[in-house]
Amino acid sequence: MNVMETKKTSAPARSGLTLVWIVLPLLALAAAIAWIFAADPLGRLDNGAPPVENLTFERTILNDRGLQLLVRAGGSEPMTIAQVQVDAAYWTFTQSPPGEIPRGSSVWLNIDFPWNLADTHAVTVVTNTGASFDHEIAVAVPTPTATSGQLWIQALVGIIVGVVPVAIGLMFYPALRNVDQGGMNFLLALTIGLLLYLLIDMTEEALEIAGETAALFQGRVMVVLGAFAAFLILMAVGRRHGTPTGLALATYIALGIGLHNFGEGLAIGAAFAAGSAGLGAFLVLGFAIHNITEGIGIAAPILKKRPSLWIFAGLTLLAGGPAVLGMWLGSLAYAPQWTAFALAIGAGAILQVIVEVSAYMVRSNARNFASLSLSPAVLGGLGAGIMFMYVTAAVVKI
Repeated sequence: MNVMETKKTSAPARSGLTLVWIVLPLLALAAAIAWIFAADPLGRLDNGAPPVENLTFERTILNDRGLQLLVRAGGSEPMTIAQVQVDAAYWTFTQSPPGEIPRGSSVWLNIDFPWNLADTHAVTVVTNTGASFDHEIAVAVPTPTATSGQLWIQALVGIIVGVVPVAIGLMFYPALRNVDQGGMNFLLALTIGLLLYLLIDMTEEALEIAGETAALFQGRVMVVLGAFAAFLILMAVGRRHGTPTGLALATYIALGIGLHNFGEGLAIGAAFAAGSAGLGAFLVLGFAIHNITEGIGIAAPILKKRPSLWIFAGLTLLAGGPAVLGMWLGSLAYAPQWTAFALAIGAGAILQVIVEVSAYMVRSNARNFASLSLSPAVLGGLGAGIMFMYVTAAVVKI
């Protein structure tokens, strides 16, 4: 037998031995877990203390049948809901599905309570161990239902705060086409500035909402991991054919802004479904002005191109359309963990766009990063983008 034949026969043997050494630790782990559950060696440490219980309120629905609360158990053991108080009085309730609530599972609590319009109501859920969990209904208003009229109204609001501002911003395209390199640097820096503001705002909101999620979702960790994963995936996809420029870069900017507007729509829809805010004409106008610079940012990478009107329409819908979807989902099927995750994905997408726009600006200036970073046009654009978003955001903060 020659050397080559010896190598061929030994290779399968090594593969089989490697597989054995992978399987053996897994079998040992399975045996240890089975022994722990069968022998219960930790049972001797039980001193009779009640189990750790946690209950998260995820949705609140108010209608002519009373209150419906979606709650999720997050304790160390299954928990049983014994009583429900509303405004310090006990009320009858039904649970769907009935019985114990396993860890991580959710149930609906249907409370036959005659709530009063525009009043504040305090709900307390008491378990069979005596633990209590509080939930406040800030302003009692009927929860929107999925009627055609309601969806049209929400779509109209979403178009006004999402699609229209982006379209107005893109209308500056003809006036911006003749700018020199300094003007281009200003516009690109303006884009980076507004994206930086959106990144900070979206991250803050995602972390805030993550604090409302059940402990098992590890909300803040989920936000960080979701944003990091979105950033890496979009970087890999965006650079599979080289660094994005022109229309490709504008598309990524529109995508990042669209994900931000989706998260913004989720928050707006949830706020009005919960009755915690009223949407007046002044507030709608504030949202619209706040988002106008987004269209300018999308236009910046394609000023040297001649896209068709269909391209502009597509970029407008990509950036502004998700606000409509966000409002629908936020008002009809809001869940804090998914809202926080959606915002995290948007934050990761915006970070990817910031990196690509910055790289594009450096390449456009013969890679002279040192002088570019101190350029008045760049510093002015960066500051203008951040300040415009900050000042106009003061109008829409509730």
